[in-house]
Amino acid sequence: MRKAKPKKRTILPDPKYSDILVTKFVNNMMYGGKKNIAYEIFYTAMDIVAEKTKEDPIEVWKKGLANVTPNVEVRSRRIGGATFQIPAEIRPGRKMSIGMKNLISFSRKRHEKTMGEKLAGEILAAYKEEGSAFKKKEDTHRMAEANKAFSHFRF
Repeated sequence: MRKAKPKKRTILPDPKYSDILVTKFVNNMMYGGKKNIAYEIFYTAMDIVAEKTKEDPIEVWKKGLANVTPNVEVRSRRIGGATFQIPAEIRPGRKMSIGMKNLISFSRKRHEKTMGEKLAGEILAAYKEEGSAFKKKEDTHRMAEANKAFSHFRF
């Protein structure tokens, strides 16, 4: 490579739960630099989750996030005029990022009133291993399993 790799930025833990993972999630959820609004949405969702499950909301959220995080993905690779879908392991940072983005994007598509309610609903669905984000992970794994025959083309 010509350029040096950019250095990793340190991410500070969030104010309420003092967890770095929460800050990363809020950063993914944020629109237009409105971090306070993103934090309000997340904390509202956590309150709703705590109210519905009577458990620690952060543990429920982390279990839900782990449930929607894929382990393998398929990547397109062109070999001799044909394009193959080749299954590949995902590195840990990307794995968590994909899980967060799926959880956020599918919670935005839900039909509750506020974003806090939507996020809480999707977190609870992910915790119970159901919902759209979990289905997306299952589909990804199914596609990787179906294309396992092409794994020898791995690059």
